[in-house]
Amino acid sequence: MTDVVTTLVAHARERITRYTPAQTAEAMRRGAILVDLRPTEYRWRFGEVPGAIAVSRHVLEWRLDVTSEHRLKELRPGDRDQEVVLMCNEGYTSSLAAHQVMSQLGLTRVADVDGGFAAWHATGLPTVSRLTR
Repeated sequence: MTDVVTTLVAHARERITRYTPAQTAEAMRRGAILVDLRPTEYRWRFGEVPGAIAVSRHVLEWRLDVTSEHRLKELRPGDRDQEVVLMCNEGYTSSLAAHQVMSQLGLTRVADVDGGFAAWHATGLPTVSRLTR
């Protein structure tokens, strides 16, 4: 028997776009917003993707609500079609979050990073250490 959370992740992934790290980098070049959901400790210990915006998971809906005064400044007011890519450490939390914000906030172009930051780093794409900034 499959546990409930595994079923939830599979259900979410059937409904969202998943990008490889290379596809994510290309999306960022096109103007997509990369949102890093990892806890602060992870970003300090393992580094960050240059250009990513750190948003704690517990405030994600407020920051991605294009009708809210609390939205990310990078989001165009009222634009539900702006491309947003979510990244967590390994790609599970981001899958669930992408599905949730799409269905609850009506955003149309939300993706996540397949394999998360771990895959990004393993691919050799640029990262920056908070300790060296």
